[in-house]
Amino acid sequence: MVLTSTKNAEGTLVLGRMEEYEHEEVLFCFDRTTGLRSIIAIHDTTLGPALGGTRMWPYATEAEALHDVLRLSRGMTYKSALAGLDLGGGKAVIIGDARTDKTEAMFRRFGRFVDSLNGRYITAEDVGMSTAEMVNIRKETNNVAGLPEEMGGSGDPSPVTAFGVYCGMKAAAKTAYGNDDLNGRKVAIQGAGNVGRGLVGYLAKDGAKVFLTDIHDDKLAAIKAEHPSITIVKPNEIYDLDMDIYSPCALGATVNDETLPKLKCSVIAGAANNQLANEVVHGPEVMKRGILYAPDYLINAGGIINCAWERKGYNRKAALNQTENIYNTALSIFKRSAEENIPTYLAANQAAEQRIRSMKQAGLRF
Repeated sequence: MVLTSTKNAEGTLVLGRMEEYEHEEVLFCFDRTTGLRSIIAIHDTTLGPALGGTRMWPYATEAEALHDVLRLSRGMTYKSALAGLDLGGGKAVIIGDARTDKTEAMFRRFGRFVDSLNGRYITAEDVGMSTAEMVNIRKETNNVAGLPEEMGGSGDPSPVTAFGVYCGMKAAAKTAYGNDDLNGRKVAIQGAGNVGRGLVGYLAKDGAKVFLTDIHDDKLAAIKAEHPSITIVKPNEIYDLDMDIYSPCALGATVNDETLPKLKCSVIAGAANNQLANEVVHGPEVMKRGILYAPDYLINAGGIINCAWERKGYNRKAALNQTENIYNTALSIFKRSAEENIPTYLAANQAAEQRIRSMKQAGLRF
């Protein structure tokens, strides 16, 4: 991979086109005073400015953080395209512990880096972030979504993301089982964050048998208090459960060489990004094993749909209605997969790429 770099006015290291990933721009952002170490990746802006959340995570190395942000930003391009949004794909990561390392100064400094991109990248919440951080980022740039409602924003997009995952899961159930009734279905959810919590609520209401795990006991306890019927399991036990649906809602790559042989399910449908460790390898393998995989960027688009409506004048009812259409979009992708005998991830990729290609050919780039 060949990288060329320049410095912009903010002192950000700007990397040129990375042929292996086909990204338009990648920025390494460092500020010694605040301790900020961040990477912003813009994958594609054909359909519009790149909107994608910022994730805060204690990555072991910068290389690990770079790998994550490159994959995540590519997924955002496909997510917006499949959702019919006039947005491109981008993402940011901040290296640090979200429970101990947050400061106002850090996020305001990050906001200046975002602002230096002149509207090509719009940030929002992701793992480890909340509306409080968006408020601090907003002090330095207008290119932020997911602001509190009292500031004219749409608030935390996680509930809408959870609703979209729920709709996508029902579409997967209809395809796999012949109907979308989740009553009595055994669903194993990995991740008790805001999206996982919302998803538990929908499934419990439907009468599903929910198994839940997370690395944070306090989050599990809070959800268990709300929904006493769910079963808490240890993180290393989730893959061995007798389940109908595996729902990864934490970090990605949990469908891999080690876990795939253990999974006893008919459907994989969750909120986590990049659930397949290697889509080219594990996408066909999942299909070979008779498991229907609902591509993450297909069914977890509720959050970006919500943020998109915030940017043009928030209408929660409209955001939820558009998110509900994930059900129909998912059915069409599953149908395409079956008719062409290709993995679902590939069917979803082709649909997204077709829309982007048609805009480029028509000369309608952002």
